[in-house]
Amino acid sequence: MNKKIIIGIGISVILILLAISISSPKNNNTTENTNKSDDTGIVTASKVEVFLFHATQRCPTCIRIGQLANATVEERFSEQLRAGRIEFREINIDFPENKELAEKFQAGGSALFINAIRNGQDNIKEDTMVWQLAGGDATKFKNYLSDKIKTTLGM
Repeated sequence: MNKKIIIGIGISVILILLAISISSPKNNNTTENTNKSDDTGIVTASKVEVFLFHATQRCPTCIRIGQLANATVEERFSEQLRAGRIEFREINIDFPENKELAEKFQAGGSALFINAIRNGQDNIKEDTMVWQLAGGDATKFKNYLSDKIKTTLGM
């Protein structure tokens, strides 16, 4: 085949895939939001779930992330915690009673997820940055997670 034909076919395939991805509906468990927006136009969450999933056998980093995340929520969001706007849980994926929740969050091992609930719809995102921060200064970790939660709540 001619080199120009191959390049043309490649470009055509890319354009078709791009058109399909733009026109297909996104399945990210969100609907049109009518909650309060912040100055950036981002709709704030009515509730935030901070869930640390883990197996029965845990490494020291996983344990530390749980300790730091729990401390962050309790120390910096005690009012929102009492009001039910924030929920923190450590969830053992090896327990049968947690299977459905682990599937909902697509958690297969140790992972921290933040679920911003907007208009009753889940907006689940895994946060991988906590793994990089877990071995360092506890204040850096807490500031990072606190800022993330504040932004999600529109604070």
